Amino acid sequence: MALRRLLPALLAATLLPAAAFGALVVAVPGAGASAVPAAAALDTSPPTPPTPPTTPTTPGTSPFPPSAPGNLTATAVTTGSVTLTWIASTPGCCAIAGYDITYVQAFNDIVWTQQVGDVTTATVTANISRARQYSFYVSARDTMGRRSPGSSSVRVVTPNTDTGPDTTPPTTPPGFALTGQTATTATVAWSPATDDTGVTGYDVYRFDGLYISTLLATVTGTSVTVPLGAGRNLLYVRARDAAGNVSIATNPVTVQGATNPPVTPGLCLVTYTTTAQWSGGFVASVTIRNTSPSAAVDGWTLTFAFAGEQRVTNAWSARVTQTNAVVTAQNADWNGTVPVGGSVTFGMQGTWSGSYAAPAAFALNGTGCVVGS
Repeated sequence: MALRRLLPALLAATLLPAAAFGALVVAVPGAGASAVPAAAALDTSPPTPPTPPTTPTTPGTSPFPPSAPGNLTATAVTTGSVTLTWIASTPGCCAIAGYDITYVQAFNDIVWTQQVGDVTTATVTANISRARQYSFYVSARDTMGRRSPGSSSVRVVTPNTDTGPDTTPPTTPPGFALTGQTATTATVAWSPATDDTGVTGYDVYRFDGLYISTLLATVTGTSVTVPLGAGRNLLYVRARDAAGNVSIATNPVTVQGATNPPVTPGLCLVTYTTTAQWSGGFVASVTIRNTSPSAAVDGWTLTFAFAGEQRVTNAWSARVTQTNAVVTAQNADWNGTVPVGGSVTFGMQGTWSGSYAAPAAFALNGTGCVVGS
């Protein structure tokens, strides 16, 4: 029900006629008595000022959002769930309505959010998979829709199994760094990771900066040379144990690769031709042309890196070896000399899985060549 306050001025105006009437009352003499005028009973004291109305209390309108949740911790991690706990936010103007859990899979551009009530623990199951790395942070929201800053983030990696004897992932390999680089390759190294049952190997990846990670090498040691793609290359490594558990990845190392390696004009031209391709296999030929104006090539070594997932199984007219994605082709005994304007061709056969792509750059005896089409 709505109530309105009666104004003091209106109240005074309402009472004034009665006061004036009382002030003018005179005594009426009885029969036979002398008529004696009575003194007027008029109140001449100053009027009491009206009491001003009380100003109502204004509801809190502070613009401050809640404080950030504190001490975010992952208390349980399985192949399909992550349980988080945190310290409650301090309200700003209004009560806490709930919390938003934001999370992303490492080396992926999809961000997920799960809303929960005014709690300090929650279990996330949506989009959680085995042997995957995730980062989480939590922010509070109040009843007015204001949101707090995000908490500090927490990173976890899910185990490969929940029932096996080993559900503990290895530690992140420390000291991951670039130790060498050529026109087409990068050499990276790191210190050994640790694991409760023992590390069995390391997986080295190239990340495209959006959501694709390409496995470049799996090694048991702590150093490897991997191919470079064109432009920026983000390289990282993970440790792996016998149960298939993987570590949290190292921070990526950025290596700049060229569209072509540094080219000496007029030295060489290399043409890569896929002569046959089928599901899981290919045949290719590589032609090296000596474009130098005056010098013959006396013995040659050609290096390049496959951009896809190809493996050379045999070759002809050259001695070909492959380490991870890096291919090295050396001349045969009878075709080591390439005269000015001359060329030499070798061929190879191989397998591929996942993707097939021609090399983007070539180096002849350590010097970049023009890539033909």
